[in-house]
Parts: sequence; C-alpha cells; structure tokens
Amino acid sequence: MTELENFQNLGVALAIGLLISLERGWHARTRSEGMRIAGLRTYGIIAMLGNLLGVLALQTNVLLTAIGFLSLTAILLVAYSKSLSKFEDFSITSVIATLVCFTLGTLTVFGHAKLASSSAVVIALLLSFKPLLHGWMNKLEQLELEATLKLLLISVVMLPILPDRGFGPWEIFNPYLIWWMVVLIAGISYLGYFSIKIVGDKHGPVLTGLLGGLVSSTAVTLNLARLSKGNPAMRNAFSAGILTACATMFVRSLVLASIVNRDLLAILLPALSITSIATYLLAFILWRRMNDFERKNDFPLENPFQLGVAIKFAVFLIAILFLSRLLKDLYGNTGTYALAALSGIADVDPIILSMSQLSKNGLDLNVAAHAIFIAVSLNSLVKSIIAIVFGDRVLGFTVAGVLTLAISLSLILT
Repeated sequence: MTELENFQNLGVALAIGLLISLERGWHARTRSEGMRIAGLRTYGIIAMLGNLLGVLALQTNVLLTAIGFLSLTAILLVAYSKSLSKFEDFSITSVIATLVCFTLGTLTVFGHAKLASSSAVVIALLLSFKPLLHGWMNKLEQLELEATLKLLLISVVMLPILPDRGFGPWEIFNPYLIWWMVVLIAGISYLGYFSIKIVGDKHGPVLTGLLGGLVSSTAVTLNLARLSKGNPAMRNAFSAGILTACATMFVRSLVLASIVNRDLLAILLPALSITSIATYLLAFILWRRMNDFERKNDFPLENPFQLGVAIKFAVFLIAILFLSRLLKDLYGNTGTYALAALSGIADVDPIILSMSQLSKNGLDLNVAAHAIFIAVSLNSLVKSIIAIVFGDRVLGFTVAGVLTLAISLSLILT
C-alpha cells in the first residue's frame, strides 16, 4: 500500500469518526461535559486510531488490532461504570458507537473503505432514529409483535428450506411456490394493516377503502355498509369508501397475477385498468359530493397475521390448483371458468394465484386471464349484495350500479 493510499484511508477514517460524532454530539448537546463518554473530537481520533493500528498491524502482527480493540473496550467500560455511578440515566449506546467507530476506522486499512463509509452513514441514521423507533415501540401491541415474528418465521426461516419441485398428480404440489404465494398474501395484508394503523382512518372512508382494500375489500364493504344504516346522510362518503376498496382490489389482483406470471400483465392490464379507473373515478365523484364527512367510528383491525389462516389458505390454494387442472382435463376451458366463478364468490386470491401459476405450466394465458376476470367480477357481485343486504338500500344499489357499470365498460372496450 502506497503512502498516498495510507493518507486517503486515514482521511476516510477521520470523516467516519466526525460523522458519528456529529450525530452523537447533537444528541448530547444539552448535557454537560462530564456526562458524555466521548466528545466531538474524540470519535474522529478513535477512528484514526483504528486506522493507524491497522497500518501497524499489516507491517507487524494482525493481532495488534484485536489488542487495540480490547484495550479501548476496557477504557470505555471503566469510563461508563464511573459515569453510571454518578448519573443514573446514562445510555451505553455511545460506548457501542465508539467501538464501532474504531472498527470502521480499522476496516479502511484492509481494503473496505467503501463498506466502512456506508456503514457509518447507516449507523448515524440509526442513532438519529431513536425518538422515532421508541415511538413505534410504545405504540406496538403484543399481537402486532407476534404477527411480525410469525411473518418473518414463514418467510425467512420456512420458505428457504422448502423443496422447489413438483409432487403428486401433474406435479401440482410445489411446496416452495405454494408457500411463497402464502407469504405474498400475508405480506400484503400485513402492510395494509400497518398502513391503516400508521396513517389512521380519521381522514374518512375513502382512505380507509384505499388502505383497507389491500387487506380485505370485503371487510371494508361490510363495515362501511353497516355504518351507513345509521347514517343515511353520509351514504355518499360510505359509498366512496366501499368503491375505493373495490377499485384497490382490482389493482391488487393485477399486481398479484403479474408477480407470479409477468406474461399475464399485458392481457389483464386493459380490462382491470378500465375497471379500476372507472370505479376510482365514480368513487371520487361521490366523495366530492360529501366533503364535510367527520369520522366517528374506527375501522376494526384484525390480527395482521394469523398462522392458522395462512395454513388454511395454503390448503385452499392446493385444492384450487388440483381442481383447476382436473376440470381443465375433464371439461376443458368451461371447467376452468366454472371453478373461477365458484372460487370468486368466496375469495379471489386463491384463483388468481393458481391461474397465474398454471399459466406458467401449460394453461393458455388467455384462459387464465379470463378466469381471473370472471373471479374478480363475481367477487364484485358478492360485495354488491353485501352492501345491499347490510347497508343503506340506496348505498347498496349505488355500489352495485357502479361496479356493474365498471365491469360492463371493461367488457365492451376490451
């Protein structure tokens, strides 16, 4: 390593130390000198110390860096223990940040200057996020923490170990692909749940419909329809919320199908785009006619992730995949369309995912796209019936009329 490279690495180490010291110094700006483990200059010096020890270690013994790290740790622990005995509220974060600063300074010598610089930026950001992270932690409920851990369990732990090959008749049962689809649905529902929780539904049913449509447009329809019975003056606002959720479901269906099989995007895009745009537009018109809405009810949020529901979904998905292939062989395309219609009455996700997967393994793309559109259309009809039965009669027929018009426009124009 040339002398110029040594100076360049030393400069990078100094910059790393000053960056971390800037965040730590701002955080501790109200504290007196005696209440800080390290000041603005100290972090820069420690990063340079790590760099210089690294240079010496390359020329003598690599263990020199370990000795330097352990010595610095001992000094910091002594300083921390004395500060802790003097001040009850004293965080160990600065001690850890100092040790990391030394380590990053050392990394610059061993050809990892870019890694060290990037790490310093991430660490400084992470340190500055303390109020935000603590705020989230205080708002996080036990149920939500468990849901997060379970989602990580099925995605990070279980998914990678599943075999990625087909089993059974027609090799329909592919554990990896089926579980990946379960993770996909669970992840979307999880994001939708926390979107509503973070943003809130206080801005009205339209935002509730937009975010709730990611979780369950049927649940949004049922909830807002019930509210409309006691608030007929607000029916336009509730209608707009339901229609927004339904339009979001159309977009969600397009995204799901495209993720599994990209070739379906070009076929489904015209029909589902027209349907979703028309529904969004009419929902916006209804919302504009009711702009003085004041929310007094909360959207009932369920558990963001339930392992039992995920397993049931996987079983249902396997059944749909098997029946789709069986009916296709027995009755041709007619059997596929009939299954799509029946499945769409209950839930569109299994038929969307199964058709998308089967279209990668021999099923005609147009047949798969038509089956998906049939399922989405029948599901919209079910939501119209829910709105009529459980909600204000005018609201119900408004929702049914708009959805029928949107689907009809799509059929005519495509």
